[in-house]
Order: sequence, then C-alpha cells, then structure tokens
Amino acid sequence: MVSSMAKKPATPKPTESELELLSILWEQGPLTVRELYEAVNMGRPVVYTGVLKLLQIMTEKGLVERDERERAHLYRAAVSQADTERRFLRELSEKFFAGSAAQLALRALQIERASDEELEAIRQLIEKRT
Repeated sequence: MVSSMAKKPATPKPTESELELLSILWEQGPLTVRELYEAVNMGRPVVYTGVLKLLQIMTEKGLVERDERERAHLYRAAVSQADTERRFLRELSEKFFAGSAAQLALRALQIERASDEELEAIRQLIEKRT
C-alpha cells in the first residue's frame, strides 16, 4: 500500500558559515538579523547584508524559521543541535573510521584531553550499553 503523504525531503547539511549562525541561535534562542550580525562580528568582521543573505538562504533550506510578526523579524533554528551533531559525527565516522563510533571516540580522546566529569559521563554511557 502506497502512503498518500509524500516523504519530507531531508534538510540540507549546513555549511560552516551556516553552522556558525545556528550555534549562536542554539545558544541564545531567537534573534534578529542585527543581533546575529553583532554576535558574529564579535569574533570576526562581517557585513550586515552578508548575514542577512545567509539567513535568507538558510530559511529557504529549512535550517532556520523566520517570525515576521514584529517589525524586526526574528530567526530561530529549525534544526536541533543534537540532530545536527549526530549527522556530522555519523558522516565523520563513516568517512574516516569505517562507521565505527568507538574508533571515532578513541581518536577524539587521543587528540583532546577529557575532564573528569566528561570521563565519568563516558563511563556511565558504556555501563548503560553493556
């Protein structure tokens, strides 16, 4: 039996610049173009119209949603941080570690020292999985 509902196409993978804006939105919640521009500009020089154009593209791609009820439109992330992280990690795991999440985790721990709290969280995750 064929479903009458069409399957929603997958949201495109965010570019590095799009991820930068999404990270700010995930951390701070809905923001205006001006507020996003100011947040990005704190780390590196950008032009307002560049941020605006990128948000327009991200809206078309389904990465952000625009609330037009106020004069200054608010943008909010339309994709979750957890889903986006999973997507990137899965791709990284498949590209470099033959799909092995364990190998990815081991390499990450070799590169970057983990805090005691992070190591405890890893131990608890392992215990839940065994």
